[in-house]
Amino acid sequence: MGCRTTDPVQVDGFLPPGACAPRPLASAGIMDIKVASFSGHESFPFRNTWLTKGVTQCAEDPTLFGKDDALVSLGVGKNMVRSIRHWCLATRMLEEDDTVPNNRGRQLKPTELGKRIFLGEAPWDPYLEDVATLWLIHYQLVTGDSKATTWYYAFNEMHQPDFTRHGLEQTIGSLAKRYPEIRASANTLARDIDVFIRTYVGSSNSQGTLEETLDCPLAELGLIFQPAPTSPYAFARGPKDTLPDAIFLFALCTFAQVRSAKTLTFDDLAYAPRSPGRVFKLDEPALAERLERLADLTGNAIQFSESAGLKQVLLREEIDSMQVLDGYYHGTSVSLGENR
Repeated sequence: MGCRTTDPVQVDGFLPPGACAPRPLASAGIMDIKVASFSGHESFPFRNTWLTKGVTQCAEDPTLFGKDDALVSLGVGKNMVRSIRHWCLATRMLEEDDTVPNNRGRQLKPTELGKRIFLGEAPWDPYLEDVATLWLIHYQLVTGDSKATTWYYAFNEMHQPDFTRHGLEQTIGSLAKRYPEIRASANTLARDIDVFIRTYVGSSNSQGTLEETLDCPLAELGLIFQPAPTSPYAFARGPKDTLPDAIFLFALCTFAQVRSAKTLTFDDLAYAPRSPGRVFKLDEPALAERLERLADLTGNAIQFSESAGLKQVLLREEIDSMQVLDGYYHGTSVSLGENR
């Protein structure tokens, strides 16, 4: 019997039957995580208006989340106030204000991306009406590891195409043991897994239609699905028709910037942690198709080449990834390369 083509996860050093050993990756991945977290969301996935409320009101009052009247300002209960704070930080729409001495999280401020999406005279998409923004928020959430470690692990380090709730709890439980200072109980981890699943899998009502009011908006992306009520959950790997090239390019440029790389191999872009292929669950043909469009999209600032069987992306010029997004949201044509 042949081995599965999709790389499976190793648990305690063992591979499932019929599985191939995963291909080596260029980055150390999970071993690089210095701080992990498996709580903070108060058992709520974020809802459609939460990031908007959190960013806009925190911009007016940086100490909002420490005040008793935050319940009134945000129009939610106490636990939801804490959850909104968590999700604004986990998606990196807000950050701690490091200019305040001994801040310790008491004062928050919008990140540059948070400002562009939600604030100003011409915000990009303050009410998350464009699916592109959901892809962008997904990218921000799963490439940051310290506030949403389970989300990071599932999309960047887990190799198998599907998973069960119990199996993921065991895997995350083994991971949590590397951080004894957290003292994450089995119940804490089970709640974290539950919220992770509910972030991407929408609930259905008695008629079998999706409930939109309380679901996390990221469920719209269709990245995880359950074929039948008793089936494992599966990642939807393949083309992503609703993913704009601009969001893909933003992710690629960020990936290259983090690595300080001018050349990226196809395998790294497909399989390395935090890579566009891994984060957006693109299969190899879908990734190659995206990469082939980069030359036209960037005015040859980025080129995809194949020589002697080696496929790679060449970054010939620096690209301002924020400018890429600004051009997308404002519907303008921008010069992307530094020499253009």
